[in-house]
Amino acid sequence: MTLQQLEYVVALDNHRRFSTAAEECHVAQPSLSAALQKLEDELGVKLFDRSRQPILPTELGTPFIQQARRVLREAEALRLLVSDHCETLSGEFRLGIIPTLAPYLLPLFLKDFSDRYPDIKLHVHERTTENLLALLKREQLDALLLATPTEEELFVKDCLFYEEFVAYAPREASILEKRYLITDDIDPNRLVLLEEGHCLRNQVVNLCALQKAQSGWGNIAYEAGSLETLRRLVENHSGITILPQLAVLDLDEDQMQYVRFFQAPAPVREISLLTHPHFSKRRILGALKESIMRNLPLFLREEKVRRVVEIG
Repeated sequence: MTLQQLEYVVALDNHRRFSTAAEECHVAQPSLSAALQKLEDELGVKLFDRSRQPILPTELGTPFIQQARRVLREAEALRLLVSDHCETLSGEFRLGIIPTLAPYLLPLFLKDFSDRYPDIKLHVHERTTENLLALLKREQLDALLLATPTEEELFVKDCLFYEEFVAYAPREASILEKRYLITDDIDPNRLVLLEEGHCLRNQVVNLCALQKAQSGWGNIAYEAGSLETLRRLVENHSGITILPQLAVLDLDEDQMQYVRFFQAPAPVREISLLTHPHFSKRRILGALKESIMRNLPLFLREEKVRRVVEIG
């Protein structure tokens, strides 16, 4: 039994298809199949039911795969134990991030991180919160950047900053008459929301105490898949949308006149790094966090300090 064989087993469990697992492991599919067969012959048991598509672990295969994950995790910890004493950070890091954060936060720090740590291969995966949590639970990702708290208490959370929500309403005169808003100023029937599956949608629904699942214009009911779509919809039609503050940093002067902040205490979302309790790439995670915080706009860093002081 080898670590490579265990890596193949875990990849098969992750993808449930030989072709995809072989691609992830950078081997030909026949080589992966042969390695699995050799392992099963050595053990005298079948780890996967190949008669089903996608393939599934057998009754004995399930606990074997769980143990294989632990063995690989400990092997990685041994490698990191040695590499942590080296001056140069290196290796691979798999980062998950939600779509309502990725277009606005990633450009702020990715170049800085790449320039400072050229020997770290950073893989970025943009998914919804539910999908990211599932991947982290299976340890297919090293860390997540998302809005917290989540319903999952399994993971370790490191709060990075608090981001205010703002209203964007180019064609809503009643909103634009006010300098600062309260949540009661938002008409739920005028709101354009993200589609189901985005955590930001749930946050906005809770913020505005919405009773309706969607809004629209006359005979059109629309739920958008991205914040940019939301913004363009209300610019060219009507209605209101709620955006996180990072999403309005690139707006021009004309567009900014349609942005309205909320009265203090303003509604915010908490942005955190989440890791698995067994996570071992601490030095790389620390370098990533440092790069993020160094490149954040000053108002976000000040908001974090202010809220920590309030809580304390």
